[in-house]
Amino acid sequence: MIDKALQIVAPHHCYGCGSKQALLCDNCKYDITSNQFYGCIGCGRPAPDGICTRCQSGFSRAWCIGERSGELEALINGYKFERKKASSVVCVDLLQLVLPELPRDICIVPVPTIRRHIRQRGYDHTALVAKGLAKRRSLTYRQALRRITSSVQLGATRAQRIEQAKQAFECTTSLAEQTVLLVDDVTTTGATLEYAATELRKAGAKDVWAAVIARQPLEKHV
Repeated sequence: MIDKALQIVAPHHCYGCGSKQALLCDNCKYDITSNQFYGCIGCGRPAPDGICTRCQSGFSRAWCIGERSGELEALINGYKFERKKASSVVCVDLLQLVLPELPRDICIVPVPTIRRHIRQRGYDHTALVAKGLAKRRSLTYRQALRRITSSVQLGATRAQRIEQAKQAFECTTSLAEQTVLLVDDVTTTGATLEYAATELRKAGAKDVWAAVIARQPLEKHV
């Protein structure tokens, strides 16, 4: 309700074209998804299923909207650092456009956010996107993962990120014979997705897929 009131008083400008319509207008959404990232979300090499055989481990298929740059980067930054909660709907719109038809029995699970960041933003940004996507596709949403550490990856090396991710998660529920779509906002090394998926498999998931909003190579991470 607050977001709607603010939209009337101070309308959003499109991150792409600047028009006074929404955070991303339909034309700019189309432009982003028309240039969807089709490489491996781990290493960036060509990969038809979004993950190459070298990087494949915890999950078997992956989709990514695009590289973290331009209007997509502005959207993510506004969502994570400027409390633009309405961005969650735009992220769902973009995922809706790039994801194929999903099995009716698939379960959508968010990568959990550390509590300090939830308090700072006033919301769990990844959970909002996962819930919105589940509702849009009439699929099951489950908050099956819990974050058991509070480590922050910003500024960490590849080796540090891997060690942090190994210890970061635990699964809080049984996922026996369940296919899971794991949702995250940004992937850099793929370590978070890999070890989150490992915990889901330990809980019985028969297959784990991943959907992320953007990929950001480690050398560009600031």
